[in-house]
Amino acid sequence: MAGFYGNLVWNERGRRGVSPTKGATQKKARNPGAVRPSVILASASPRRRELLKKIVPRFRVVPSRVDEERFREADPAAFAGRAAEAKARAVGREHPRSLVIAADTLVSLGDEIFGKPGSRAEARSMLLRLSGRRHMVVTAVVMFHRQTGRILAGRETSWVTFKELSLEAVESYLDNNEYRDKAGAYAIQESGDILVRSLEGDYDNVVGLPGGLVKRLMSQFRKQ
Repeated sequence: MAGFYGNLVWNERGRRGVSPTKGATQKKARNPGAVRPSVILASASPRRRELLKKIVPRFRVVPSRVDEERFREADPAAFAGRAAEAKARAVGREHPRSLVIAADTLVSLGDEIFGKPGSRAEARSMLLRLSGRRHMVVTAVVMFHRQTGRILAGRETSWVTFKELSLEAVESYLDNNEYRDKAGAYAIQESGDILVRSLEGDYDNVVGLPGGLVKRLMSQFRKQ
C-alpha cells in the first residue's frame, strides 16, 4: 500500500503536496489510469480522518455536504450504500483526478434505522430504545475516481449490545454532548464503558470507517 499511496500528502490545513518518486519524470502521463491519484476523504468526521490516517498517511479532507436522509429506505445496508456513493460522486465531480473515499454509518434496531439525532430529545429517544438491546451497525464505503469512471464499494457489519440504561444515566451522558453528529447518538470510542456491554465484529466499523474494508478496496483499485 505504501508504494501506491505513500507519496500523497495531507495536513491539518487541508493542503496537499506530492513528494517526487525516485526515478520519476515531470511529464504528464498519457494514460490517466496510470497516474497515482491524490486521495480525498469526503467526510468532515474527525473519527474517520484519524482512522484513514492509519492506512493513507497523506490525503485531503473535502466534506461532501450531501444530505443522507435523501436516500433513506428500509434496508440499512442499501441506505448506507446509496448515501456513501452520493457523497463520493458529489466530491468527485469537483475533483475528477482524485480518488475519493466516502462512507456512511447507520445504526439499525430491527426495522428502525437510526441516523444522526437532530436534537437532544431525539438522541434521548434513540438511547432509551437501544438500552439493553443488541443492534446492528453498518458502514458502507465507496471509492470513486471520476476521471476513469472507476468505482468500488463494500460494507462492514458489527453488532453492539447496550447495557440497561436508566433515564438518569442517559441524561448524564447527553450532558457531555457526545451524541451530536453520531449515528445512533453515541460514539463507542468515547462512551463505550458507559453504554456498551459487548461488541461483535469490527470496532473501527462502529467508530465509522472499517480499516480492513478500506484496505481491501484500495488493493482492488490498484489492481484494476
